[in-house]
Amino acid sequence: MSAAVKPAKGTSGKGGARELFGLRSFFGRHQSLSILVIVIVIAIILPVLALVPPFSGFGTQKDWVAGFAQAGVFVLLALGLNVVVGFAGLLDLGYAAFFAIGAYTFAYAASGWTGLDIAFWPMLLVGAVVAAVFGVLLGAPTLRLRGDYLAIVTLGFGEIVPVVFLNADKYTNGTNGITGISQPNAYGLFGINGFGFTNPWPYYVTILIIITIVVMLLYRIQDSRLGRAWVAIREDELAAASMGINTTTTKLLAFAIGASTAGLAGVYYSAKLGSVTPDQFKFDVSFTALAMVVLGGMGNIWGVAAGALIVYELQGQGLAQLDAFVKSLNLPAIGPIDLSKIDFISLKYLIYGFVLVLMMLLRPEGLFPSRRRRRELHEEPAEDVLTSPDPTGERA
Repeated sequence: MSAAVKPAKGTSGKGGARELFGLRSFFGRHQSLSILVIVIVIAIILPVLALVPPFSGFGTQKDWVAGFAQAGVFVLLALGLNVVVGFAGLLDLGYAAFFAIGAYTFAYAASGWTGLDIAFWPMLLVGAVVAAVFGVLLGAPTLRLRGDYLAIVTLGFGEIVPVVFLNADKYTNGTNGITGISQPNAYGLFGINGFGFTNPWPYYVTILIIITIVVMLLYRIQDSRLGRAWVAIREDELAAASMGINTTTTKLLAFAIGASTAGLAGVYYSAKLGSVTPDQFKFDVSFTALAMVVLGGMGNIWGVAAGALIVYELQGQGLAQLDAFVKSLNLPAIGPIDLSKIDFISLKYLIYGFVLVLMMLLRPEGLFPSRRRRRELHEEPAEDVLTSPDPTGERA
C-alpha cells in the first residue's frame, strides 16, 4: 500500500497556474535563453536604480555605472573561484595570482612596454588560456594535498606571483608596473563605441557580455558529467575514486576552469584601467573573492554573482559614497558623536568584518544558497525532502 504524496509547497491543484503559463518549463528547456533574459533585465534595472532615491543621492548614474562595470570584475572572480571551492571543494587562497597573470598577459600584448598592439577581443581568450595553464601547473604538484595543506600551498602561490612581478624589473617594470595599455576598440561590435576612461557605458556592456557567456558555460559544465564528478569529489574524494572517477584529471580541470575565468577578469581589468601594478593583486583580492563566494551562497552560480555585486558595492563604492553623502548633510553633533567627522572609508574593514561575523552566525549557508548547501547546514523535515520536486538537491 503506497502512501499518498502531498503536492510540493507553493503549488496549487492546477499546477501553479500552469507553471506560470508555461514560462518555467520553457526556460527550463532553454537554459541559455533564460540566462540571457535574466542578464538583460539586470542590465536595464541597475542603471535605472541609480536614478531612484536614495541611490541617486549617493552619486550620479555615471558613477554608479562605472561602479557596476568594476564590480563585474569581482563577479567574474567569484564565479571562477566558485568552481574550485563551491563545486570541487578545493580551498584556494591564492586565486589573485591567476587574476594577475591574466592582467599582465594583456599588458604585454597591448602596451608601449613591449611595443605590441594586439586587439583586446582575441586577448580575452589568450589571457584565459594562459591563466588556465598556470592553474594546471599549480594543481599538478599539489593534488595529493587536501584541506588546510592545499590552502597553504595555494596561499604561497598567491604570494609568489605578485613578488615575481614586483622584482622582475626587466620584464614587468617593477613597482611602476606597465602603463599605457591599449583600450578595447569595438569596431562597431554590438554597436559599442567610444571606449575611454570617461565613458563607463561600453565597459558596462562588455563585462555583462563576458559574464553572460561565462554563466552559460558554467551551467553547462555543472550539468555535465564533469560537474557531477566535482560534486562527488567534494562530498567524499575516496568514495568518488572508488566509483571510478579520475580524481587527478577532475581536480586539474577545476583549477584550470577557475583560473581561466580569473584570466578573463584580469584582461578586462587591465584594459579598463590602462595600467597594472603588482600591488593590485595582493592577498586581500583572494580573500574578498572567497568571502563573496561564501556570503553569496557557495555552489549557487547566481547566488555567488549576486553576493559579489552586493559585497563590492557596499565595500568598494557604497562606503565612499556614504561618506561623501553624510558630510554633505552637515549634521549637528549629538553629544560625543559627530557623524560629519567620521571617516567611513577608514572603517571599511571594521564594518566588513562585523558583517562577516553576523553572516556566519545567522546565515552560514549564504544569502542565496543552493538547495544542497541549505540541507547540509539546516536539516529539513523528512516530509519536505520526500515531497521536494528534486529530492537529490539542486545543483551543488
